[in-house]
Parts: sequence; C-alpha cells; structure tokens
Amino acid sequence: MTTMTENASGLREFKMPDVGEGLTEAEILKWYVQVGDTVTDGQVVCEVETAKAAVELPIPYDGVVSELRFPEGTTVDVGQVIIAVDVSGGSAPAPAQAAPAAEPAPVAPAAPAAAPAEEAKPEGRKPVLVGYGVAESSTKRRPRKGAETPDRQGGTMYAATAIQGELNGHGSAERQRPLAKPPVRKLAKDLGVDLATVTPSGPDGIITREDVHAAAAPAQAPAPVAAPAVVPQAPAHVQPQVPAPAASYDGARETRIPVKGVRKAIATAMVGSAFTAPHVTEFVTIDVTRTMRLVEELKQDKDMQGLRVNPLLLVAKALLVAIKRNPDVNASWDEANQEIVQKHYVNLGIAAATPRGLIVPNIKDAHAKTLPQLAESLGELVATAREGKTSPAAMQGGTVTITNVGVFGVDTGTPILNPGESAILAVGAIKLQPWVHKGKVKPRQVTTLALSFDHRLVDGELGSKVLADTAAVLEQPKRLITWA
Repeated sequence: MTTMTENASGLREFKMPDVGEGLTEAEILKWYVQVGDTVTDGQVVCEVETAKAAVELPIPYDGVVSELRFPEGTTVDVGQVIIAVDVSGGSAPAPAQAAPAAEPAPVAPAAPAAAPAEEAKPEGRKPVLVGYGVAESSTKRRPRKGAETPDRQGGTMYAATAIQGELNGHGSAERQRPLAKPPVRKLAKDLGVDLATVTPSGPDGIITREDVHAAAAPAQAPAPVAAPAVVPQAPAHVQPQVPAPAASYDGARETRIPVKGVRKAIATAMVGSAFTAPHVTEFVTIDVTRTMRLVEELKQDKDMQGLRVNPLLLVAKALLVAIKRNPDVNASWDEANQEIVQKHYVNLGIAAATPRGLIVPNIKDAHAKTLPQLAESLGELVATAREGKTSPAAMQGGTVTITNVGVFGVDTGTPILNPGESAILAVGAIKLQPWVHKGKVKPRQVTTLALSFDHRLVDGELGSKVLADTAAVLEQPKRLITWA
C-alpha cells in the first residue's frame, strides 16, 4: 500500500507515512510549500516530528499544490492525507479552494511561514525518509488537545496568523521565509513568536535564540503582585531557568503543555524500563589525570586532526575495552521467549540533549572502530543531534549507552536503562580535587562513574568487573595498548 491516491481529475493525495517502525502518528512541524506552488518528485514539502525524531517528507511526484490538509502543530495519524497535488498539468486553484473540511474557509491558505519551493530545498539537502510503506488506515484525524485556544500552537494560532497576514495586505505568496536554524524555529514556536516579526541580529540576517527571547519578552511580563518588597529574592546567578510560557496568561499560575513527540516517547520508555528491568547501580571515583593529559596529546596528533577529541571519546573507548573483556554484559532480555540474547557487536548509544528532548542515537558497530574512526562517528552523531536531524534508524538497535551528566556540572547519577539494553554508564564532572597520589596529597583530575545494569542478566560480579575495567583504563590509559 502506498502513501498516495489519485482520482479521475488528476489530484493526487499524499498520506502521512510510517517513517519509523510501527509509528502511529506524527506532528507537522513545518510546511515548506503552500497552495499554488509547483513541486517536483523528491522535493521536501514538510517536516514532521514522530516519537523518535524530526523527519523531512519528500513528495513522490510532480505537480501543483492544491491543498494542505492540516496546519503546522497538528498531530496526524499515519495514513491520513496531509497534502493534495494536481498532477494534470492544469493551473493551480485559488487559495480559498484549498480549505480543509475540518477548518473554517477563511483560514485555508498554507502556513504563513512556509517558504517557496526553491527556498525549501537548498542545494545538497537530502531527505531522511527512506520509504513510504504504510498500512491502509481507517482511523480519523485525532483532534489535538487545546487546539481551540489561541494561546496554544495549534490550528487556531495557524488560522489567526494567516488572517492577520491578509489584514496587513501581505499575501502568503509574497512573504519570504525568515532565516533561522531549526532549533531557533522550534523555540519561536514554543514561545508563540512569529519569526516574521523578529528583528535578526545574526550574520546574513539570521535570527538567533536571543532575538526570539527578546521578541517574546514583552508578552512575558509578570502580573503585579501585592507587597513584592517582603518576598526575598535569590541572587541572579542562582535563579532557576524556567522556560517562558507560549503567551501571556494574565497571571495564571500554571501552564499545561501537551505530552507528545519525543517527550512522550521518553516518558513511555523510561516508565517501561524502570518497572520492567530490575536496576542495580554501582559507583567508582577515579583519578583521570593521565586520561586528561592523553586528550591534550591526541589533539596534537596528526592522525586526529579535524576530529572530535575530548574525554568522552576516551570514556567510550574504555567502556568498549571493558565490554570486550566481559562480553556477557553485552546482551538483552527476551521476555517472550525467556532467553538471554548475547550480542556479538556493540552499538554504542550516546545520550544527547536536543531542543526536542533527550535522544539516544548510537554508533553502529562501535567495537570494530579504531580511535580515529570512533572520534569521527562521535562527532557526526553529536552534530546531527544538535541540528535536530537524527533519523529514527540511528536510534534503533543500541546495546549499551553512555550518558555524560558531567557537562552539567553534576558529579554522578543513577541512570535508567535505555529499553532493550543491558547497561548504561553515567560519567560525572571532571574536577580538580585533593587526591592521594604516590603517598602524598596532590591536586588531581577526579571524576565519578556510575554503571546501571539489568540484574536479570548481569549479576553483581559481572557488573563490577565492567565498571572496574572501565575505571582502570581511564586511570592508566596505557592499558589501551594491551587490552584493546
């Protein structure tokens, strides 16, 4: 079953595909085309967010956009028609004719921030969607919670912005798409800021995060409270960084945010893991002064030039060495068949914080990579995650994970297993501390490692050996020569 249908008039309807494995819905983040635009086979027409990642959808045929069925911010079931394209070669219909049945007629034009087709697909850009396979679905559009309230990013905000554009005398076809990176666009959406109203301060007219916050500031002024002088205030440097509301709520004390996309997937996975796999966490505090020196030496090595060299790289290599010495830890629990599945490969997951939430892409066959190859893969993984372009496939099939909580200044934690994996290593902050070295107290670089593992298949002895071997390599990195 394909994701498109065609009627006698030459109108082809493109359905929301299953861009992962068994996904049931996706949210439309951004339309890159509008009614009346000419599209070509393979052109990216929109960006959607699933429970796993943000994905760009290419259209599989040539024609003229006749209708956009859903506005940005709408969650659409897999199999629902999202765009109709006239492939008969006739002229494009007037925008008013593209009104979806579920929306009022005056709000039917395409999303006001959508760009012309040639702007939506710059040279060298490749869609990440790899297939269009989808089972026929009889499900109906699931209404998005809060879509009727204008202070949420749903259909009403989409309609109100389009109407305002018409009132100002600016047709959507004349409006140019503001320049901003995907994370900045997501921030603007969360804060309810129209990028077209933001004054850019970045190079070449690019809108920055600071520009968006500045534009949102007037709408976020707190309501006056009685006797403010008697309320003690914490120093500015310790004030909590609370995300600003999407709009002014006239002194409301709560903000409700729909749980969906990556955040929903994280919640479901963590609850399932925490209450399915019996977790055990062990800790060790170690002197990593020699590892930090090695990092600096590797940065000067000609074989490592242009690669991402940092302590996380050597932590990853140390864990891979520990797994090689204790292969039984690299396994999973098959509840249905009551089997322990031992893996003869390591897909090393790296937890990454992104604008859309925490994701865990993994480096495929990390066990077989040299140090330069591992550094290259790690750099690509981090860069892709930061750009919000991690594909669903990159987050599937992990066996063991590393989470670097030290980048936030945290000493350690008790990490929860990524579902289907046997272990996860948390790396704490590396700090200069007094340490007994060769019988004397000296300042040394010290950190704490925490290893959580599934006690159904990893007993205390095995888990302790893995943690101890990882620590030994980081304390004496020359062991890499003999153990790797």
